[in-house]
Amino acid sequence: MALVVAQEVPTSSSMAVPHGPAGVGQARHRMRGDLRRGGVPESVVDDAVLILSELLSNAYRHGRPLGHVEVGEGDVRAAWRVDMTGRLTVEVTDGGGPTRPVPATPSVTARGGRGLNIITALAREWGVRDNAAGEVTVWAIVREGQRRDDFATRVTAPGFDLVEVYDDVG
Repeated sequence: MALVVAQEVPTSSSMAVPHGPAGVGQARHRMRGDLRRGGVPESVVDDAVLILSELLSNAYRHGRPLGHVEVGEGDVRAAWRVDMTGRLTVEVTDGGGPTRPVPATPSVTARGGRGLNIITALAREWGVRDNAAGEVTVWAIVREGQRRDDFATRVTAPGFDLVEVYDDVG
């Protein structure tokens, strides 16, 4: 099954994002503009932007900046591309960390721990890639219109609106 999300020329972009929350809004804004200009449907853009936010948040919470600098200094790398078949891939690369990215099972009242579950619900597939320099890349392939039916109940507490939260951020 081919995943067709864009009708125009392939789109590719990469940017350095400060290791911390400050650059997340800037990265989201740039990605949204790039994908819209590339003809990607709005529903796919929305999912990709949310996935990028979650990946960047995980990178600054759990990973080190690139180049082996101290936390709070340096950058992580965000990238996205639409290939010739229309498949959209989102990636975030950091300097690695003490743990591997795995989905958590947070309590209903937990303030965090839902990021990879959100990505699992929105992405066609996702994974982790390591390189020899110790860098870790978490990637996700975004799919159109195929959110899992139990998405809302798995990642939100009753009365919690993810769209409102992410509209208010950056």
